[in-house]
Amino acid sequence: MRCFRPRSGKAADGVAAVVETRQASQSQQGSRDVREGVEAGAQQHYQLSRIMRPDDANIVGNVHGGIILKMIEEAGCIVGTRHCNAQSGDRCMAALVRVEKTEFLFPMFIGEVAHVTAEITYTSEHSLEVQVKVIAENILTGAKKLANKAALWYVPCSLQNVNKVMDVPPIKYTSEEQEEQGRNRYDAQKLERVETKARTEEVVPPPPNPEDPPKEQHTVSFSQSSLIHLVGPSDCTLQHYVHGGVTMKLMDEVAGIVAARHCSTNIVTASVDAINFHRKINKGCVVTVTGRLTFISSKSMEIEVLVDASSLVEADKYRAVSAFFTFISLDKDNKPQSVPPLKIDGEEEQRRYDEGNARYLQNKAKRLADKQRQQ
Repeated sequence: MRCFRPRSGKAADGVAAVVETRQASQSQQGSRDVREGVEAGAQQHYQLSRIMRPDDANIVGNVHGGIILKMIEEAGCIVGTRHCNAQSGDRCMAALVRVEKTEFLFPMFIGEVAHVTAEITYTSEHSLEVQVKVIAENILTGAKKLANKAALWYVPCSLQNVNKVMDVPPIKYTSEEQEEQGRNRYDAQKLERVETKARTEEVVPPPPNPEDPPKEQHTVSFSQSSLIHLVGPSDCTLQHYVHGGVTMKLMDEVAGIVAARHCSTNIVTASVDAINFHRKINKGCVVTVTGRLTFISSKSMEIEVLVDASSLVEADKYRAVSAFFTFISLDKDNKPQSVPPLKIDGEEEQRRYDEGNARYLQNKAKRLADKQRQQ
């Protein structure tokens, strides 16, 4: 048996100093590797993947559309925040201000793996566009399908002052044409946000009182629905305002309730027209999410969803978010089926119906043009 004498205090201090020096060197090398990766442009792309669990399902077993919207926003927030912090200055977080048309191309099922890929495709001085694709993978067969596409706009807000919008580092474009196309998308969404702002202060009538006589079926008031939610810490970012994905999930839930009440069948989200985030929602606010039918085609329903926020301690109530969701009704074989027509009552409902019809025809023409361009 061999015995070892303990080292002297000086020897032990020397060993500790060597270990600390090596650890510091390794840490510095790791930091350099991360910085070099960022400087090489890696911050322009991001992918997250996770398996869809039973608690991600809606009542019929498919993945809830709101869950998909949350994952899309999360990926966009990560890639946007990473990119905007690749420069010196205040640390910041990318805040969602707008979601362009989001397409639900195929349903996603429990047990499939969602691969969410986010890429920065355009930057202006104070905003950036992130395009996101969601691939659904069946890990038993290896089959993959493009399930969702979306484009999101973010602005970087300082962690020191959430009202301070930071500059956005420019990205490198593969061609002048790519940059010009991005600039055109930026100008178009900026113009549409101005036009949308005029509608944001419209007062939404309260939902029907259960004690009142029942409304006539297939009217706007019959299916109008509201959800009230108290914003808690788990809903919020590091800056104590609500994640855009949390709000979008609530909006999708309310829109789904409206659609189900109107047609009394299995319904799914088909698409979401631009979601505009007008003002931040802080922790502790009470949000009222209201959905109402605006237009119905032969097989689809357009539902306007409005989010109003109010403080528990201050007399401040404001319109925070607005959007249009499109739902379709499915038969027992999960095929789109006809939807009961909407019964219009009054000039306001007729005006909203006509505006919805114009959006429907515009989107239909755009889909046909895209299809012809791909052929």
